[in-house]
Amino acid sequence: MIHLNKKLVLGAIFLSLTFTGCNEILDEQPRSIYTVDYFSSADGINQSIPSLYRHLRLLYGNGYFMSNCQNGTDESTFAQSADGNFRELDMSGNGNVNSNTFPTSMVWSAAFPNINTANGIIEKGPGFSVPESLISEARFFRAFDYFMLVQTYGGVPLDLGSGELKFNITPVTTSARNTVPEVYTKAVFPDLKKAVDNLPANPRITGGVTKNVARLFLAKAYLTYGWWLQNPNNIPTYPDAARTDPDGHNAQWYFQQAYDIAMAGITNPGQYALQPTFYDVNEGSKDRNTECMLYADHTQSSSYYNESDPVGFGSGWAPDNFAAWMQTWNYTAIKSSTSATTFTGVSSVQREAAQPLGRPWVRMCPTIGVIKNTFADKTNDSRYDGTFVTTYRGNWNKNGTGLTTVPVLYNANNLPVQPGGAILSFLQDDSQTPTYPSGSGNNGVGAGTLPGRADWIVAPNGISRIVYPGLWKIGTYRTDDPNGLGYPNAGLTRPFNVAKFSEFYFIAAEAAVKGASGSMTARDLINVIRARAGKWKFNNAQNTTYIADNSAAMIAATPAAITIDYILAERSREYYGEFYRWYDLVRTQKWGDYAATYQIGGASYGNHTPQTVTRNIQAFHYLRPIPQGQLNAMEVSSDIKAKYQNPGY
Repeated sequence: MIHLNKKLVLGAIFLSLTFTGCNEILDEQPRSIYTVDYFSSADGINQSIPSLYRHLRLLYGNGYFMSNCQNGTDESTFAQSADGNFRELDMSGNGNVNSNTFPTSMVWSAAFPNINTANGIIEKGPGFSVPESLISEARFFRAFDYFMLVQTYGGVPLDLGSGELKFNITPVTTSARNTVPEVYTKAVFPDLKKAVDNLPANPRITGGVTKNVARLFLAKAYLTYGWWLQNPNNIPTYPDAARTDPDGHNAQWYFQQAYDIAMAGITNPGQYALQPTFYDVNEGSKDRNTECMLYADHTQSSSYYNESDPVGFGSGWAPDNFAAWMQTWNYTAIKSSTSATTFTGVSSVQREAAQPLGRPWVRMCPTIGVIKNTFADKTNDSRYDGTFVTTYRGNWNKNGTGLTTVPVLYNANNLPVQPGGAILSFLQDDSQTPTYPSGSGNNGVGAGTLPGRADWIVAPNGISRIVYPGLWKIGTYRTDDPNGLGYPNAGLTRPFNVAKFSEFYFIAAEAAVKGASGSMTARDLINVIRARAGKWKFNNAQNTTYIADNSAAMIAATPAAITIDYILAERSREYYGEFYRWYDLVRTQKWGDYAATYQIGGASYGNHTPQTVTRNIQAFHYLRPIPQGQLNAMEVSSDIKAKYQNPGY
């Protein structure tokens, strides 16, 4: 059992999906709150299904959940304007993760109300002749949530108050946690297998779950459970449970199942497919493409269905999509001069609702190691260019800047720059050493110069907690103000991707490294992804069409023997900034190794000296703490509460 709010709000706010170009639009009346009575009719059951999709917005696109998934790993650290929601997660002595840490509580608070809604659909639906294909959407989301919970916290309750996996209508103030094997074998696997059997091959609505979406998560759940059974680094679990499977299988069986199911997804793709280039996957005009299997959707056409004003001032809170703000530095501080002789500074790169720009919150930044090591190949591999903003271009000519009549500004070395020209660039390597000013300098952000170049310059070794490449791939994209700066302060109206077809290849490859076998080797599978990464159609840094096929070079550079370390490096190149990293490192038990130290410059303009930071990641940190709100709501003795909490917290 688990504590539920005694008002028994069952589904949180219900709002429909954004049905853009869908083959079926649900004829439903939105409801703001679900109560028990709402599940007493077929209409109520059917109306509850879109709320399962809506709950994805509570996590995906949420900048604080981004902190949970990325800060404290090898990918990110806290940036200059970070508060405790980002500093604590860094594991570097800037506060400690504890039961009151907000980002680590988010999965718990988002998942359980949704699970109970799914329980209601699954339990009540057959009595109202709701087809199993619809009920299986609820099965998928119940499994999805339990999979997120078990990865985050270890064992969690299957009984919410009325019995295991039962729809709860009784307010309770006690709770008992099931073990990790019980959560997988009683909830995650059975629900996903039924979903694979009963969901359609093609989605009934745009973004709807399908057989292949269920296959992807079943394969990943099998892979994750196989690692848990094997436990190569002796990471503790909680509640205590033997590393044995109730169904009698060993880790190798689960790795093989993960491989087989992932391969079934690849060979039976349905409507899904890899995009021809990495740029195509992430460029805003191509959102909801065939590689994107599941996403938390948004729209710029309706405040009601977007759940916030798409032209207003974003709340910086769920259900808004605002994750991109977190790793956006304050590029508006960059200055150019209106005079060629006396530096008269103006803002040459202004806040704009454009994919390279957007609203700067300066809460997170990449480590130097990401730029120099993870994305070492910036010539053949398109993914660095398709992930980061490395050139900031002048936009002072746009409506609303107050500078629309100014044709030319003067920049580094007093050289002229035009609108659309490069104002500040991050170099690809450290082969050239910029001359940096003391402090912020004329350019306002402490960037340097190179002879003959009009753009201000920052080298990889010079990135810091205050000036760093932005995150292009999940950045703002809009079409409603083409001649102006748009609405950069509103929440993003793009979908935030939750699952991609490309991950089938990674899951199968990882399973193959763990001993699974089949028609494609781990190298074969990874090379499908790497070959695609070698194909270019557009160069973001140069802002120009660039047609190149470096797939042969990418394949040739792939090592003959694929290791888990190589797969993790490829996963970071493919999915950087998409909420995967902490879960990837925890699954493979590599977090403590990969994130033990990192380098980054300081938090002041002009600080370009890399600092080496040491983190304190203990084995117990591989489980997040049970939220204090859950413990406070339990009317039990203090010793029971203490036993309910994960050890170490």
